[in-house]
Amino acid sequence: MRKIGAIFFALILLTLCSCGTPQTQDTNEPATSTESSGSAQSEAESSGDVGLDSSSDSQYDEDLPSEDDEEDERFAHIEVEGYGVIIVELDRKEAPITVENFVNLAKAGFYDGLTFHRIINGFIMQGGEAKGDKADGIEPIRGEFEKNGVENEISHVRGVISMARRGDDYDSATSQFFIVQSDSVGFDGKYAAFGYVIEGMDVVDRICSDASPVDYLGLIEEEEQPVIKSITIKKTK
Repeated sequence: MRKIGAIFFALILLTLCSCGTPQTQDTNEPATSTESSGSAQSEAESSGDVGLDSSSDSQYDEDLPSEDDEEDERFAHIEVEGYGVIIVELDRKEAPITVENFVNLAKAGFYDGLTFHRIINGFIMQGGEAKGDKADGIEPIRGEFEKNGVENEISHVRGVISMARRGDDYDSATSQFFIVQSDSVGFDGKYAAFGYVIEGMDVVDRICSDASPVDYLGLIEEEEQPVIKSITIKKTK
């Protein structure tokens, strides 16, 4: 029953999660959401959602690689301080907008120094929340998932990386992402999955095992949040 409860509350967590204007993380409300826990719970029970937008005019757009180079840059090395490297293979075929956004931000150094701020052992870990000046100029992107009218065949099984978003806004994702630790296919068609961990799930497991959330949403105390040292985009793993 405890595991079922944790999974249910995690659904609320991801539904509430947004990549909008960052706020402080000292309440039970998601750090970047204006949704109430009641509306989020209702949404989680009925579906669950995430989003992105291809029309972004973010300040980071100028750093995007050329179209010819994009296809080759399909590996993301996520280095977490004190833990090691998680290697993700990005899937441009299933989620081209989402991958472009993620690559764009990573290449601009956006994620460097950010954290994994919500972690639920046996379920997911979530990070990449925009903070301070880093939030300026980041536009939401279209949600690439079935419920938003976009075909995406990636299933939310162990090792998949996906975008978090505000509960009732399918096109609200900007920077926050989550890595699935245990199969969570209930998210299929509702969140924009965009890649797979091909090396480093042991790192994910250790991070999740070490986590000590302060509430049912999986919020981690700021001083204990695992730090993303860098996310590097490479042509080879």
